[in-house]
Amino acid sequence: MEGGQLRTSHAMVVGQLGRAIVDGTLPAGSILPGDGELISRFGVSRTVLREAMKTLAAKRLVEPKAKVGTRVLGSASWNLFDADVLSWRIEAGVDEAFIQHLAEIRLALEPAAASLAARHASERDVLRLYEIAGRMNDLSHTPESVARVDLEFHQELARASRNPFMVSAGGVIEAALALSFKLSSPARTREEMEELARNHLRIVQAVAAGDGEKAATAMRLVIDTGAGRASLALRQTAISPQTSSI
Repeated sequence: MEGGQLRTSHAMVVGQLGRAIVDGTLPAGSILPGDGELISRFGVSRTVLREAMKTLAAKRLVEPKAKVGTRVLGSASWNLFDADVLSWRIEAGVDEAFIQHLAEIRLALEPAAASLAARHASERDVLRLYEIAGRMNDLSHTPESVARVDLEFHQELARASRNPFMVSAGGVIEAALALSFKLSSPARTREEMEELARNHLRIVQAVAAGDGEKAATAMRLVIDTGAGRASLALRQTAISPQTSSI
């Protein structure tokens, strides 16, 4: 029980300070309050605080400076491949440039993963991908449930690539999908659900055929379609007085 409490307290400190840094409440270049003030504010032990600071430093959000204190780092230093940092960045608000940046990093990684899967996937991998793609075309899906299935597909494809770096990039893919589906889910219309399933099925068919080029092309279409849908939704949100921005 004490271990669980330690982890909970650690996560609370990391989460509150991390969000404050990413959303600008704690601006770049500022110095965090001293240990005594932070211990009092969060009601944690010195050990928990020190471990939280190590975690924030590993995420490149802060940097300890001898005789100065712990300095808040600017966004250029942040580890955006860290799932927490990326999640906090999205919570803080996004624009079309950010959506494009997410799409670009996905385009740099996932078509290559699809091509590798076409080379390395086993029969079991292919059957699994067919099964997941088949679950996409279901009109009973909610935005949340179809997002989970979509993420499952991309994670399975990364594993089928047999490249551990592709699997490790899962945080970026998860954040990109979460953002895309939050802004505009294909679950809203039959046509978009059918398109989603059809586009993912093309990836599986190419993987099954061992055609890396077609698998990569099909993946690019999936990424471009999702990014385009999210960008359009963001623009519509910006011009609608009835809809609050993300």
